[in-house]
Amino acid sequence: MALLVVLLFGLLRGSWIEAVLAGIAIGMSMLPEEFPVVLTVFLAMGAWRIGKVGVLTRRAAAIETLGSATVLCTDKTGTLTENRMSAAEFWLPSGDTHSFSPNMMVPEAFHALIRTAALASAAEPTDPMEIALHGAHDAVLGTALSAGVLAHGYALRPDLLAMSNIWNDGEVLALTAKGAPEAIASLCHLSAHEYSAMIAAAEAMAIRGIRVLGVATATPCDLYWAVSQHDYDYTLIGLVGLTDPIRASVPAAVAECRSAGIRVVMITGDYAATARSIATQAGIAEGDVLTGTDLAELDDAELAEQLKTVTVFARIMPEQKLRIVQAFKSDGEIVAMTGDGVNDAPSLKAAHIGIAMGKRGTDVAREASAMVLLEDDFGSIVQSVRLGRRIYDNIRKAMAFIFAVHIPIAGLALMPLFFGMPLLFGPIHIALLEMVIDPVCALVFEAEREEDDIMQRQPRDPAQALFSLPMIIWSVVQGGLAFAMLATVFMIESWSGMPETELRALIFFALISEIIALILVNRSFSASLGQALGRHNTALRYVVAAVSAVITLILIIPSAQDLLKFGSIAWRDMALAVALGVVLLLLLEACKPLVRRCTERKSLTPASSQVTVL
Repeated sequence: MALLVVLLFGLLRGSWIEAVLAGIAIGMSMLPEEFPVVLTVFLAMGAWRIGKVGVLTRRAAAIETLGSATVLCTDKTGTLTENRMSAAEFWLPSGDTHSFSPNMMVPEAFHALIRTAALASAAEPTDPMEIALHGAHDAVLGTALSAGVLAHGYALRPDLLAMSNIWNDGEVLALTAKGAPEAIASLCHLSAHEYSAMIAAAEAMAIRGIRVLGVATATPCDLYWAVSQHDYDYTLIGLVGLTDPIRASVPAAVAECRSAGIRVVMITGDYAATARSIATQAGIAEGDVLTGTDLAELDDAELAEQLKTVTVFARIMPEQKLRIVQAFKSDGEIVAMTGDGVNDAPSLKAAHIGIAMGKRGTDVAREASAMVLLEDDFGSIVQSVRLGRRIYDNIRKAMAFIFAVHIPIAGLALMPLFFGMPLLFGPIHIALLEMVIDPVCALVFEAEREEDDIMQRQPRDPAQALFSLPMIIWSVVQGGLAFAMLATVFMIESWSGMPETELRALIFFALISEIIALILVNRSFSASLGQALGRHNTALRYVVAAVSAVITLILIIPSAQDLLKFGSIAWRDMALAVALGVVLLLLLEACKPLVRRCTERKSLTPASSQVTVL
């Protein structure tokens, strides 16, 4: 187009220098070079804003995807809860129970249980659960924990959720074990009656949200340890219940997810009753509980059917999380998944948005994720979703403004060529206008506040185009109306004999007035003019102040007017320029309700308003 203008202008008018200037002006006015600037700046600033709420963004694309998330899978310990465990209750096979607090005396009958649980933990604990067990021992017994030398240890295995330590005092070996109640029961070979009593006690604790550990001990027959824990004859010592309080911000955050159409589901390694109780405390919707054992028996079709009603996955192994993610994705969901372990890496990678834990997460999990929670706080995820939606909204606002603002600029650059009039704008004028447009796109719209309904909408359809047809049509209407008003003034003043330099100044200042009107119109999808004007935006204030200062300098400095080929402009004409912007603003604001009704976004129909916890 620019080359065609140069050729036609040069051939028809004979002035090749003016032809080149006209071509450059046309190219600058029609090229929306702000698009890559907007995408780069908005995503970079978005990562910075999300970082301020405690989330590190490793992949910028995740910022946009957050606005489309329909399922949020979050683990329980340390994310929904404070990861600050403490011993709360003890149970003995005799049926005796004791509710524990650090300042209470504990009957001697429970001392062996407390000591065995501590000995079954790491000698230098780092896990909050084991720290709590050592703390209970120190508070109750007040003596150094020692049973000789730690000779060997059996770690947790997927098929046996229990761990054991072998202690050697120089004469005999002592074996201490702790783990899931059902795993400890299998090691102790309990009778049906003993098993029922233990499970009933564990259930009584679990339904109150208490995490339950079984504790057992064994005495090997010689100084050589066996290959497996099953090779020993364990004796049940009792159960230990631990509490981990829910973070105070979690219920409100979960409720906000539900109002935003995000399904929150729970996936945890905890006992099923404990998981259901914690989910209820967190505000997660009622639904079925699916255990890892039951999950392993389902084929893909059966799992897809179960996903419709399950809100809590319990006793889930890390490798099963990948299957859950894939099942949600197969059902068309946009999945955000949290994880912290090495074995969580495949599921984090498979999710649309993998979220690793910053404090307790492994390097492998962080590398596989798109985002990292610096404080392991569920509330930060919800704030990130809010910011992700805001950033995407603001990108669309900036894009709509760019489409609209280039129409009158390009139109005013082309119109004199069609009507055989002198050039209105040259490259210097277009460059001066771009000094207004670029800061607006990069700073003003990026700093815009979120829409009032941002967390009441359904998640955005990921197939929805950034440059949607309704947005383009609305932008063309805005730009076309602005151009029509300016073209009308231009033609009337030209036919009335206004000097070229004065006409150029009038149209330039009127164009700036209309650009400011387009800024105000596109600041909000739904807010009224009064609300938009009252919305705090420091960047807009600076831009308007800078534009006002530049206009004032042009008006009072003759050399600036000579450089821009402006004539002196009467105050009546300046008032006309301002009035054009005001009229455009009022007309477009009056059209907004109709535009909203015609272009109302279609919301997704969520499968359920739930949150998934891991």
